[in-house]
Amino acid sequence: MSGGAPRRGLGRGLGSLIPTAAPVNSDVQDPDLSAGAPASTFPDPEPVDSSSGPQIEDSTLAPVDGAFFAEIPVAQVKPNAVNPRTVFDEEAMAELVHSIKEIGLLQPVVVRRTGPESYELVMGERRWRATQQAGLDTIPAIVRETDDTDMLRDALLENLHRSDLNPLEEAAAYNQLLEDFGCTHDQLAQRIGRSRPQISNTLRLLKLSPAVQRRVAAGVLSAGHARALLAVTEPEVQDRLAQRVVAEGISVRGLEEIVAVGDVGGATHRTPRARPKAPGLTELSDRLADRLETRVKVDLGKSKGKITIEFANTGDLQRIVDLIDPRNRADRPI
Repeated sequence: MSGGAPRRGLGRGLGSLIPTAAPVNSDVQDPDLSAGAPASTFPDPEPVDSSSGPQIEDSTLAPVDGAFFAEIPVAQVKPNAVNPRTVFDEEAMAELVHSIKEIGLLQPVVVRRTGPESYELVMGERRWRATQQAGLDTIPAIVRETDDTDMLRDALLENLHRSDLNPLEEAAAYNQLLEDFGCTHDQLAQRIGRSRPQISNTLRLLKLSPAVQRRVAAGVLSAGHARALLAVTEPEVQDRLAQRVVAEGISVRGLEEIVAVGDVGGATHRTPRARPKAPGLTELSDRLADRLETRVKVDLGKSKGKITIEFANTGDLQRIVDLIDPRNRADRPI
């Protein structure tokens, strides 16, 4: 990305799960504020700009007591004086700065109000520092007015189950719930009705290059395309393949074949030849792969055909069986 103001994010990640206004007539007080100073004495931050990307209507969200989402000025945020972490990896920080410039910050910091125009970080100092370096004037934040982390985590899990996030926002929300709010993989799987392999596969989307993540967040690349690109480790090659997908209209199955044979060159390279398939088989395998969230191959011979469905382990196999036939949801070991 060259010159100009940093790009605004295409979504709010975990911030999409929290209403964007402070609770009306809230009596909640920050436990660390001076006695007798209710949170309502502080003016609310500016409302979130809806032009920053797809938003979830607050009416679909359950109330989150003791917290709300806002874009607040970076300069009004101060680090936590008792944060034990004082050293930040420079290379990792540079990568985060680049990601923020490309797609914005999908994992909001968590702050508490200490005055009318001042906040103290509770979680996310690395993200706050990277946002400063990226040159952004504001930062997405969960403004917390309670010290009950478990209550806030449970409310976020409830709204995650209700929401309709894009794949990248979903991955960012999962990651922040796990890292910042002490949620376990099992809690996450149980509360949102997903298997652990599904959650792991979604989290892997955060390993894609920032340019590819931006395409996924914008809906230009499907989650199936993104999963296929995860087999490529070099960010530059991921970017080049993503450009080919958009320019040439390559299907998920076609991209998997390109990656498998190592044809990861520029747009002048031709897609590897494959055996002729009956019309609709490629589309059918792509639809099955997206529905089952795994690789699916459909082959048709002279007199019969074959469907190959890949799975990671017995738990993943049970998940696929349940998707194919809901009657198998009874607890029956494989």
